[in-house]
Amino acid sequence: MAERKIIDARGSFCPGPLMELIAGMKMANVGDELEVLSSDKGSASDVPEWIRKVGHDLLGTREENGVWHIIVRKTK
Repeated sequence: MAERKIIDARGSFCPGPLMELIAGMKMANVGDELEVLSSDKGSASDVPEWIRKVGHDLLGTREENGVWHIIVRKTK
C-alpha cells in the first residue's frame, strides 16, 4: 500500500531540498508519494524539472505562507 512521506526541507537552500528528495526517493517504494516542504523559492522549479528528467509523477505544487509544497509519486 502506497503512503505519503513528508520531507521537511524548510530552511534548506538549493540544492538541499532536491538532495533530500533524492535521498527520500531511494528509500521509497514504487507508488509512494513524497511531499517536499521547502522555503526555497527555487525548489518550485528545480524539483519539477528533476522529476520530469527522471520520469516520476509530479502530482502538485503550491505555495502557502512562504512554504512550497511539492508532491511527487515514485514510478520506478
